[in-house]
Amino acid sequence: MPPIVEASDAQPAGFATLRRFLPYLWPADNRALRVRVVAALLLVVLSKSVTLSMGLVYKAAIDRMLPALKPEVQIAIALVVAYAGARFAGVLFDNLRNVIFERVGQDATRHLAEHVFQRLHSLSLRFHLDRRTGAVAKVIERGTKSIDTMLYFLLFNIAPTVLELAAVSVFFYFAFGWQLVVATWIMVASYITFTRAVTDWRAKLREQMNDMDTGAAAKAVDSLLNYETVKYFNAEDRETARYAGAARSYANAAVKSENSLAWLNIGQSFITNAMMAGAMGFVVWGWAQGRFTTGDVVLVNTWLSQLFRPLDLLGMVYRTIRQGLIDMAAMFALVDTKAEVVDAPGAPPLFVGAGEVRFEGVRFGYEPSREILHGIDFSVPAGKTLAVVGPSGAGKSTLARLLFRFYDTTGGRILVDGQDIAKVQQATLRAAIGIVPQDTVLFNDTIGYNIAYGRDGATQGDVETAARGAAIHGFIASTPDQYATKVGERGLKLSGGEKQRVAIARTLLKNPPILILDEATSALDSRTEAEIQATLKAIAERRTTIVIAHRLSTIVDADEIVVLEAGNVAERGTHVGLLAKNGLYAEMWARQQAEAEETVVAAE
Repeated sequence: MPPIVEASDAQPAGFATLRRFLPYLWPADNRALRVRVVAALLLVVLSKSVTLSMGLVYKAAIDRMLPALKPEVQIAIALVVAYAGARFAGVLFDNLRNVIFERVGQDATRHLAEHVFQRLHSLSLRFHLDRRTGAVAKVIERGTKSIDTMLYFLLFNIAPTVLELAAVSVFFYFAFGWQLVVATWIMVASYITFTRAVTDWRAKLREQMNDMDTGAAAKAVDSLLNYETVKYFNAEDRETARYAGAARSYANAAVKSENSLAWLNIGQSFITNAMMAGAMGFVVWGWAQGRFTTGDVVLVNTWLSQLFRPLDLLGMVYRTIRQGLIDMAAMFALVDTKAEVVDAPGAPPLFVGAGEVRFEGVRFGYEPSREILHGIDFSVPAGKTLAVVGPSGAGKSTLARLLFRFYDTTGGRILVDGQDIAKVQQATLRAAIGIVPQDTVLFNDTIGYNIAYGRDGATQGDVETAARGAAIHGFIASTPDQYATKVGERGLKLSGGEKQRVAIARTLLKNPPILILDEATSALDSRTEAEIQATLKAIAERRTTIVIAHRLSTIVDADEIVVLEAGNVAERGTHVGLLAKNGLYAEMWARQQAEAEETVVAAE
């Protein structure tokens, strides 16, 4: 992919954005696309040459019609036919140009979209937690959609217009004198200046409108993703009012933006029609004095009409390009977002042998002013199970995020088989770790796809073996579509236990040497929990396992239990040993046992 180029203060932001896009238009590694670009530009020149010749042919035809001599009439007829042929040739070359260039534009758009998508996945977890998915998606959508339009206008509107203006100026100078050339350039300069000034004003209105549009889309996506929560709290009217407020703000901004377009069109029309009236009056005056022919009058009218046609679109072209640059700049801002967690230069891959995990003096805080972990020390011997328990907010789940290196520690280090995970490649680290999370989120695809996601290239046999290991194959086989069964948005068509088993099957398919069970059964009923605990116990055998638990009854068999409190290791030991200490763990155990007894009594 083209390198990231930082925009300097000396460069206009629009030019810097455009310069960053040009490598996608002229790919160094694709000669065929570069040939298409050159061919399309040659057709632009050819089309414009033919278009300019139409005025000359039309003038010659008119001049030869006036004497009414038979030979001249035949020539005039031939010139009229040539004029029609030139019109057709102009259309032919323009469309051939579009056919040739279409592949270039689509490939440039595709490569840039792929680059942005890849970059978003390389950004740190903090970025995705701080940004709304709907807003990010809207920025990408607008940025990629603007590319094809920008390419068309830049190459096939502005460039041909400049070429035509230069050719017309040269001919006007030799045929009609410098006065008409000066008048033409004054008109063009006035038109461009007026268009730019008004469009810059409109751009600010457009930015406000986009902000409102993005906000409305983000609120809609956020509300729909939390559909169940809305229902739980009877908040449909509240959400509708919240979205209506955002939509109303967008509508007001859109009205201002569209009304400003009327003033732009009025000013542009005044400038072009004033120039047409002045030029035609000048040529008619010269014709009356015998300086110009009737064909000259037709020629000036034809060429100015042809010149005004793209100039009439200049307002739209400038707005489109300006807005496209704004949209692309927003998209490139995502690309330029610095990843919080990056591989060190020349970082080696992680080599996992036995799979021992060690936390040494680990300190961490999501915000610099609020540290969550205060020097955590513990180790998980290879093939053993360590459980981490503690009250909410103690930092249990943060340990899993640090082990996956979603964040870097602010102090201390984490080792896997003696290798500092901050100094190895992230991809190899994450390939060695599997996780069964508390809240399993599935892709809106089939059960088979979600299980196969655990390992790229997995066969159907591999998927079914993993499903059997997770004790979900029977359920899948009982459904009409079996492994092609759709799970719905975030897997909402499945029950909590079924989603957990899919997550277990996915992890089994990955077959990692290190396993994290992050409160994997805390949201399940007792019966389902017992069934899944048996499955989890089976897959944890011969793996280094870290269990983050809320229910202490699920970790009584752990080789070691670490009790966290306020980001510190308060206690550690086996279940029996910790109960004997009669400390925080024993207190938590007694409380949960009492709650369980109360539940049984209430059920009776």
